[in-house]
Amino acid sequence: MQALGFIETVGFVTATEAADSALKAASVSLVGTQSVGSGYFTVILMGDVSAVKSAVEVGTESASAIGQVISSQVIASPHVDLERVIHEDPRKSGGGKPAKAPKPVPAPAEKPAQKKKSPGV
Repeated sequence: MQALGFIETVGFVTATEAADSALKAASVSLVGTQSVGSGYFTVILMGDVSAVKSAVEVGTESASAIGQVISSQVIASPHVDLERVIHEDPRKSGGGKPAKAPKPVPAPAEKPAQKKKSPGV
């Protein structure tokens, strides 16, 4: 498997700048972007180790000029199962635990009809 590169930024425009600069700097592919909320975006790149290192470095520098870069990382030989983790939505994963099926809600029981009181009582 090829190397993976990550650039985490604050803001969509900063992430777009990082991705654009990284893709122009080296022969890498854009795996995708992920938003985990609160304005944090991660750009994910793939390619040869040297190309990914160069792309992440250039993308980080370029993004830092217009916004805030939280972190960047290159993984030279990622585990094959890492691809599944990358494509999961972190907001819906539930911390890695399988989702539980919702319990069925019982229908409300009907109330017995109330007796009418006579007007003289």
